[in-house]
Amino acid sequence: MIQGEEKRGLGKNLQYEEWQTIALPEGLRLDLALSEKIAKSRNFVQNLIEEGQVLVNGEVKKASYKIAADDRVEVCIPQPRELDVQPENIKLDIVYEDDDVIVVNKPQGMTVHPAPGSWHGTLVNALLHHCRDNLSGINGIIRPGIVHRIDKGTSGLLVVAKNDDAHNDLARQIKEYSARRTYRAIVHGVLSEPSGTVDAPIGRDPKDRKKMAVVFKNSKNAITHYYVLQRLSGFTEIKAVLETGRTHQIRVHMAYIKHPVLGDPVYGPKKCPYDLPGQVLHAETLVFTHPRTGEKMEFRCEPPKSYQDVLEKIKSL
Repeated sequence: MIQGEEKRGLGKNLQYEEWQTIALPEGLRLDLALSEKIAKSRNFVQNLIEEGQVLVNGEVKKASYKIAADDRVEVCIPQPRELDVQPENIKLDIVYEDDDVIVVNKPQGMTVHPAPGSWHGTLVNALLHHCRDNLSGINGIIRPGIVHRIDKGTSGLLVVAKNDDAHNDLARQIKEYSARRTYRAIVHGVLSEPSGTVDAPIGRDPKDRKKMAVVFKNSKNAITHYYVLQRLSGFTEIKAVLETGRTHQIRVHMAYIKHPVLGDPVYGPKKCPYDLPGQVLHAETLVFTHPRTGEKMEFRCEPPKSYQDVLEKIKSL
């Protein structure tokens, strides 16, 4: 058994509460059983396991470990720590808001969450100003509210949680794919079939860790359905429906089938025929069940002017 400071030192500079022993049902995966028991996301629990903050009989086990009848499971859950990001008075395009959720139409060029090199002007900076203290504290950080993200160069709809109950429920819907997101995009080349599905796992590109790629080792399943909206001169406008939600999923999948998203600076051609602020990709619709009322919520937002402008230029060719 690891004791005292040595035990607490396994984490990554987080503030921890006291260790506690938790009874878990036998036969289940460690991450799944613990996630249900402490009402935290599975990703949150997997991070705890990786940091050594979950012990089974005094030892660190894999997330896939199956609980046995006499196992002693101990866990140390991090105390929420203040997010070292300042509120900023940035105008938000709010599509819907109540006491539990807020739906925002994110502009192209805005980063969702602060990160090195981008601590200001993010959606979180704006939300902290708009919502004050009314954002969820999931994942060990006070008031982030972010349930899912869209890329900086992508515009469109995303939902933000105002409390932990809403966050947990929305995260569950996204995990179970009951929350539905559809996108519009312009891709290189003319797609011959009216629709298709890309079922290919996505993970870190082994040649460039800053990129994602279709890989079959250390990856997660990823499924994208696409439908042709209109064929253009050298391009196709599509609707893409996410069945899963992996990082850069649409961009990676369309590049994988040799139809990269127009303007994509990472997965597209090095030379873009148009001067664009980012990839021509827009999160157009968002459907989820309200975490408190159980009502089906459906939102739709037209693509921004930059999208419409390039579409008209291509049509005029």
